Amino acid sequence: MTKITGHRGARNLWPENSMTGFRNVLVLGVDAIEFDVHLTDAGELVVIHDATLDRTTDKTGPVRSLTPEMRGETLLDGSDDTVPTLADVLAVLATSEGKQLHVEIKSDEAKQPYPGIAEKVVAEIEQFGLADRCHLTSFDLSVLEECRRVAPDIARLVSVNAEWADKQGGLERFLEKVDGLADIVAIHHELMDADWALITGKLPLENLCVWTLNDEALIRRWLDRGIGHLTSDSPDLALKLRRETQFQSEPA
Repeated sequence: MTKITGHRGARNLWPENSMTGFRNVLVLGVDAIEFDVHLTDAGELVVIHDATLDRTTDKTGPVRSLTPEMRGETLLDGSDDTVPTLADVLAVLATSEGKQLHVEIKSDEAKQPYPGIAEKVVAEIEQFGLADRCHLTSFDLSVLEECRRVAPDIARLVSVNAEWADKQGGLERFLEKVDGLADIVAIHHELMDADWALITGKLPLENLCVWTLNDEALIRRWLDRGIGHLTSDSPDLALKLRRETQFQSEPA
């Protein structure tokens, strides 16, 4: 059965990477929750997607410049939520047994990995006793290699789209590079569709994740293909369609 992941909590339903979203997405029955982590110059791990505040908050400037005081005054767009810390998010998600967490380790505004971020993220995950429920994720292979070094027993997920694959020498070369580095390979749906034969010739369906699907027809198509993992901004829709697919496949 395809596992459904709520992308950035579930950003089509609630503000992305918000505490409101993380609390509510647990009620939907998703299999996993995905979110993003940056490191500030003050040493806080904060959950936000972009390396700048501009798109998703009422402030501007690099995320890394947030102080704890500023963070508490920075509102997520269209809400009263502030930018949460990783500890805030893990405290909520830890209450729901069995949910998997896809913890994406981001880079700074210059597209450079934050020094020491992997070790700090791992320490926080272990403090909450969630190591066995997490995948550490990134596009950046150097970040995943660092994750493997500091926490070899925590599962890893690597993401790729067509642009990133080209920068790595093509998709086939990329898949060779990540062999043994990642437990799940998450591939943008357009690239997955274009290179389906190549991808499925190298990896079993249960180790593949397709992202990010919000359209009913697209979701149905990938559910019918039996993909292992499906990431959506609208996990309520994906879960509904999965239930319908299961019902239709049950013997009369």
